Amino acid sequence: MLLFPHINPVAVAIGPIQIHWYGIMYLVGFISAWFLAKWRVKHYQLNWTSEQISDLIFYAAIGVIVGGRLGYMLFYNSHELMTQPLTLFEIWRGGMSFHGGLLGVLCAAVFFSRKIKKSFFVVADFIVPLVPLGLAAGRAGNFINGELWGRATDVPWGMVFPMVDLQPRHPSQLYELGLEGIVLSIVVWWYASRPRPAGCVAAIFLIGYAICRIIIEFFREPDPQLGYLAFHWLTMGQLLSIPMLLIGLFLWWTKRNENIPAAH
Repeated sequence: MLLFPHINPVAVAIGPIQIHWYGIMYLVGFISAWFLAKWRVKHYQLNWTSEQISDLIFYAAIGVIVGGRLGYMLFYNSHELMTQPLTLFEIWRGGMSFHGGLLGVLCAAVFFSRKIKKSFFVVADFIVPLVPLGLAAGRAGNFINGELWGRATDVPWGMVFPMVDLQPRHPSQLYELGLEGIVLSIVVWWYASRPRPAGCVAAIFLIGYAICRIIIEFFREPDPQLGYLAFHWLTMGQLLSIPMLLIGLFLWWTKRNENIPAAH
């Protein structure tokens, strides 16, 4: 049995100004995405300029933050949004939805692809290999915040989260870091290492993330304000991931035999 290593969620405090680890993890995700994008362009001789990469990361970051926070409040905490709407802006408390962030990034990608006159699927295929390491950083932030803990367990690595109770629980934040972050990153980067029909890399990301999330939700304690949605096991995370899986499968199946575009 392990004990949750309490970490002050505030990394730096200067007078009234506080910098939270959660925010730092998001910054790490965006910076890593920028460096990975530059490396991909250089290594694979892709037709992207430095200005386009910087603009893409900027618009995607806005999509992640706005979509992630709004998605969390709509999908997981709609009652609080209606009764205390200003909590929407309290990002430092945690409470970001991946699925909301995904929708935000999709909107940003649509806007950006039109701006630079590239195919939406070309832009999407360029973005998705950059995402998993950012997800890993975000899950590290969840762990530091002591949120999104797992269900009670008797496995040897069960972790006690004193802020919850004294039962050993699955450290599900670390499971997500490993699966959604590291494993998914390896899979998507391997698949994207060879030329693929436009849209196929994005499809693999959708399929991979959905599978990882559906599996992990069986170990993660459902949000207390929602509980199980159906069958005594279906969670909101699984419900939102099922359409991702279906869309990813459909996209890959319809795109798999299309001509591979030139370096883009």
